[in-house]
Amino acid sequence: MLFPSVLRTVVPLLAGWAITVLTGLGLQADSATVAGGVTVAVAAVYYLAFRVIERLTEKLHGPAWLTMVAGLLLGYARPPRYESTDDVEVLLRASRQ
Repeated sequence: MLFPSVLRTVVPLLAGWAITVLTGLGLQADSATVAGGVTVAVAAVYYLAFRVIERLTEKLHGPAWLTMVAGLLLGYARPPRYESTDDVEVLLRASRQ
């Protein structure tokens, strides 16, 4: 469970960075802080867009290929499934799988 979660965090960050660098977004970012902020914002929009597509496709029983493509663009074809529990041992065991 941990690996898909990490992928689905890292891939949008990398995509945000790549989109920012490749497009320039018409910004003159002289500061690394500004460039970093723009990258994080682009990554957040990227993640949100594909996560919304994924959720809507699931809820509206849309085509499975669309869910898969949205998931792949987030780094892992399926969203991680988390069990609701307060038991720390169970959570640790699940994260090692």
